[in-house]
Formats: sequence, C-alpha cells, structure tokens
Amino acid sequence: QVQLVESGGGLVRTGDSLRLSCAASGGTFSNDIIGWFRQAPGKEREFVGIVAWNGGGTDYAVSVKGRFTISRDKAKNTVYLDMDSLKPDDTAVYYCAEPGSRGDWTTKVSEYVYWGQGTQVTVSS
Repeated sequence: QVQLVESGGGLVRTGDSLRLSCAASGGTFSNDIIGWFRQAPGKEREFVGIVAWNGGGTDYAVSVKGRFTISRDKAKNTVYLDMDSLKPDDTAVYYCAEPGSRGDWTTKVSEYVYWGQGTQVTVSS
C-alpha cells in the first residue's frame, strides 16, 4: 500500500509564497493521478488541484487557479504544489491523495482512498 508524505507547510503572511511537497514513500506513486486537497477548520475537505503523473496535465479549483501550480519531479518521485499570492482564506491543512481507481481523473474527495497525513498552512493577514 502506498504511503504519501506531505511537507513544506508553515506560517506565512498574505501575499507570500510556499511550496508543498508530496512524496510516495517506498518508491513511486501507485496511481497516475495525484490530487491536492485542503481542509480548513470547521469546513469540509475540498479539491485544490490534480495532476497526471505521466502526462503532466493539471487542473485547479477556481479559487486557486492562477495562484497555485502543480508540478512533478519524476527523478525524486515527488509532486509539488507551489502556492503564490497566499491569502488568509488559504489557511488549511493540505493533503495529497491518490484515487482508488487507476487513472481516475476526479476531483471528488470521496473517490480518493490513499491520503497523506497533511501539512498545515497558515496565512496571516
């Protein structure tokens, strides 16, 4: 079973940038699709972005499009979430995840079964 490990969270100010990493422990990702999600206090977990590991295609939630960028480094077996122009509303625990079905290009939280432990991002005003 794949284990995903996020890192890179922290406390930043409005307008700052931050890079999150998602690594597959033990080797490569088991699925071609990796999603990023976030959960703010008192709110449901929500989709942030998605990437195809092999093809590199990406898609983003409207709320982060133009500010967040997902990339991957195959040599390091790592997916990155670069976050620019951060706002207090971006404060959340950020997770990377893999869907249960291989190649399932989905933004639905319920279809992801492998999750990392999350990394906290706090944006102060």
